Amino acid sequence: MKAVVQRVRDAQVTVDGTVSGSIGRGLLVYLGVARDDTEADAARLAEKIAVLRIFNDENGKMNRSVQDAGGGVLAVSQFTLLADARKGRRPFYGEAAEPDAARPLYEYFIARIQKTGLPCAAGVFRAHMDVRCTNDGPVTIILDSRELG
Repeated sequence: MKAVVQRVRDAQVTVDGTVSGSIGRGLLVYLGVARDDTEADAARLAEKIAVLRIFNDENGKMNRSVQDAGGGVLAVSQFTLLADARKGRRPFYGEAAEPDAARPLYEYFIARIQKTGLPCAAGVFRAHMDVRCTNDGPVTIILDSRELG
């Protein structure tokens, strides 16, 4: 499971002109589910994101988590994070999980974020989404559940 985590001042997802999820200060998380991912991958990633210290403290140092900062999370499914573009000009998405396998893990990830006490808004799985955000920093972190200890 891969995640692109962006520290934001605000973010929102719109589908067909309707806002499906929005947050103020917090983290915009694009989440890609791989074929062999499990609930353990989703849990590991959610727990890491909840405590990732990328918000500034009173001294301007990144020592605070989204929990410490009183922020929220906006989770957006994005299978294209699993793209392999090493050959040719068209990315290969063979490592991405099929939708019937990815949806429950995406939903489980959201539930695990919420279990940490963080509010978690979401995009609409498999929908064409318009995502708007105001990056803060910018601060962008790329995580892979297989690389987390």
